[in-house]
Amino acid sequence: MSTPAPAIRVVVVDDHQIVRDGLVSLLTALDGIDVVGSAADGREALHVVEQATPDLVVMDIQMPHLDGIEATRFLTGRNPSLRVVMLTMNEDDDTVLSAIRAGACGYLLKGAGAEEVHNAIRTAAAGGMVFGASLAAKVVGFFAGATGGAGSVDDEPFPDLTERERDILERLAAGRSNDEIASALFVSNKTVRNAVSSIYAKLHATGRADAIVKAREAGYGRD
Repeated sequence: MSTPAPAIRVVVVDDHQIVRDGLVSLLTALDGIDVVGSAADGREALHVVEQATPDLVVMDIQMPHLDGIEATRFLTGRNPSLRVVMLTMNEDDDTVLSAIRAGACGYLLKGAGAEEVHNAIRTAAAGGMVFGASLAAKVVGFFAGATGGAGSVDDEPFPDLTERERDILERLAAGRSNDEIASALFVSNKTVRNAVSSIYAKLHATGRADAIVKAREAGYGRD
């Protein structure tokens, strides 16, 4: 009999108490999720995340003291393996792109249903990226058209990468999860995780989304 996967440890951050409490109640009722903390603004979130050591943070954007984008940038910079899913009312282009650049791996609107939120958290925690249906085309546009000009691309855009890291980056840029990459390359998930961390460092990327943007700008993941 297989051992069930450990629950995904989640922290909820939102400055509106009724929304925050509602999210906590919703997530607590979902299978495989353990809400280990909550915070009322970005500044408080930094302390709660440090104490609770979650796998994933559900983050509002517009908050006092420290907004969700800056909090995400700080948290993912300190811990690149931390997953952050934005849950907000704001869907303008600049805000979505800023969230991705800051290290968010998901972006959902507050009108999302319980099943959509549940799927988003599970997908993000597994190493994938997820965006609500109304945002999907916009995000694909960011990745597919990240470069504004038609400048030439060097044969070796990231000379510090090893051949293995290039293989992994190619699949990373195509939106593959760590598990899918490991299966395709016949290596362990740990090998992929270590390589992805090395790729982040060599690309000076704040997280998975930022690495994908940079990789696609250089021509990766376009097959």
